Amino acid sequence: MPVSITRQGDIVQSLWNGSWIAALGTGAVVIGLIVWACVFHRKKRFSDQELPPQVRYNLPIEILYTMVPVIMVGVFFYFTARDQNEIGKISGAAPVKVRVDAFQWSWRFTTQYNNQTVNVVGTPASDYKQPQAPELVLPVDSKVEFDLHSPDVIHSFWVPAFLFKRDVIPGVTNNKFEVDTLSKTGVHAGRCAELCGYDHSRMLFRVKLVEKAEFEKYIADQARSAQ
Repeated sequence: MPVSITRQGDIVQSLWNGSWIAALGTGAVVIGLIVWACVFHRKKRFSDQELPPQVRYNLPIEILYTMVPVIMVGVFFYFTARDQNEIGKISGAAPVKVRVDAFQWSWRFTTQYNNQTVNVVGTPASDYKQPQAPELVLPVDSKVEFDLHSPDVIHSFWVPAFLFKRDVIPGVTNNKFEVDTLSKTGVHAGRCAELCGYDHSRMLFRVKLVEKAEFEKYIADQARSAQ
């Protein structure tokens, strides 16, 4: 898994790890029981009239192998629902708000911060590091609210380092999520994760996490350039 750069990504990673531990533990028990049955209950020299002990209609065993999976699914559902609610929570108090417009076949990012607005739009690129790929600059240690829109077809906003993606659907106007960025500066790849047409594979962008002072300077410089 990519190294998470958001608090919500850490929650996803924790759920993923716990799910795999539970799945591997369950698999080990099941495989162990299969091996045990194969080794200790091989066909023996029974006569036609003599059969090994049968366990059909054994009520305690049937209750056991019914209730154990129910409990396991219930536990998994609880942790999944808990983490999904936390990941989907929107405080409405994010100081950085980003409107994301996904279109065939690139992105427009409209960032609002301290009553200043910065617009960045790109064109299709074969590599997210190419200049024509749009760059979304964000500060570390900050809440960021994303508002997703599409004027044409379904796209999907995916930053692998977020460990999260969200479909961008035409006509859906309340399509938001929020992340808390961590203290990890750097440049990270982003892409469309929904097949959306001819240049889908070139619908790339990058997210650049910078220190807060650098972010404020970037916003101020871009706002002055726009004026």
